[in-house]
Amino acid sequence: MLQVNVLRNNTADVKKRLAIKHFNQPELVDTIIALDDNRKRLQAEFDTIQSKVNATSKEIGKLMGQGKKEAAEAAKSDVANWKASLEPLKEQMAKVEKQLLDMIVLLPNLPAAEVPEGRTPEDNVIVREGGDTPILPAGSVPHWDLIKQYDMVDFETGAKITGSGFPLYKGKGAKLQRTLVQYFLDYNTAAGYTEYIPPFMVNEASAFATGQLPDKEGQMYHATADNFYLIPTAEVPVTNIYRDTIVKAEELPIKMTAYSPCFRREAGSFGKDVRGLNRVHQFDKVEIIQIVEPETSYAVLDQMVLHVEKLLQSLQLPYRILRLCGGDMGFTSAITYDFEVFSAAQERWLEVSSVSNFEGYQTNRMKCRYKDASGKTRLLHSLNGSSLALPRIVACLLENNQTADGILLPQVLHSYFGAGVIK
Repeated sequence: MLQVNVLRNNTADVKKRLAIKHFNQPELVDTIIALDDNRKRLQAEFDTIQSKVNATSKEIGKLMGQGKKEAAEAAKSDVANWKASLEPLKEQMAKVEKQLLDMIVLLPNLPAAEVPEGRTPEDNVIVREGGDTPILPAGSVPHWDLIKQYDMVDFETGAKITGSGFPLYKGKGAKLQRTLVQYFLDYNTAAGYTEYIPPFMVNEASAFATGQLPDKEGQMYHATADNFYLIPTAEVPVTNIYRDTIVKAEELPIKMTAYSPCFRREAGSFGKDVRGLNRVHQFDKVEIIQIVEPETSYAVLDQMVLHVEKLLQSLQLPYRILRLCGGDMGFTSAITYDFEVFSAAQERWLEVSSVSNFEGYQTNRMKCRYKDASGKTRLLHSLNGSSLALPRIVACLLENNQTADGILLPQVLHSYFGAGVIK
């Protein structure tokens, strides 16, 4: 969440930047500042009375020692009255602080200066493209036909077991999933990321800390008996490792990677956009997360974008990198780069990764801080990216590499899969 002092000291700029994200309640900024003024007034009043209580309490002993019993009793009466007045002040302060928190979490993160204006995906900016678009042989088909042909994924049985959007991988399909997960993790750990296997459910505090609550309740599966949420991405549990932590400067940068299944209730629109593996309720993904000093976070963002780009290059898939416009960005992100791969059979681009810098938005919620060289306690910056999400990668690998003799796998997967062709 945003810091109140940022809203107070840069009010006009904050409103201008919120407008880039098409946030339509700029007056909320003024409301938050007014609430904070009230909080400060109540705190000052509380501190003044508490100071009187402390000072007079010390005087009582002196007065008793001097035999001034009447004055001591009067002082005791004053202290009792002051203490009584502190209780309603505490209640008012708690009420205002809750109102302040409830209001400030409604504000999205401020977009970085590099974020282009725009409202829809059509307004995103293509940063660069790479890879060669394949020319498919006659009779080529989309991946939902290929997975039936090679008996890799069973959507019907998955729907019987759970429901629509929960695919059942089998045989070579299951092996390809395992292959990609292992390759992605090896690629990330070779770049200095420490591997984690996190819990796949999180509590409310963790979901709040990374910004899933209160923004995305409708997109998460909720285990109501225990008030746990199935994770939409490994970003949530892994980033929360450092919740309520003061990190030692020598530990930075913190680089983490994790595989997890991801659970998302909202499956999107209808038709070809959600057919096959294009959009499902449960899917596998490997994530990278960094927690870094504020001054380095944009250099780290560039490194993470390059890291994902090289991973896509190793898979020999045609790709493009987009800088998202304000209207297409996530609630918690300051800047996001999306990676899309081209599906030759579907003749469309499919998103396979997002790499984002959250600056201090998540770490402020998490109370994730460090002491800088001067000894001052400061918020760290958090970043994350998909490296990579599997369903659409699988879709494009199958579609773009189909031949009359089977699906040709990129060279980097041969040793992992144990073969170069899926037949």
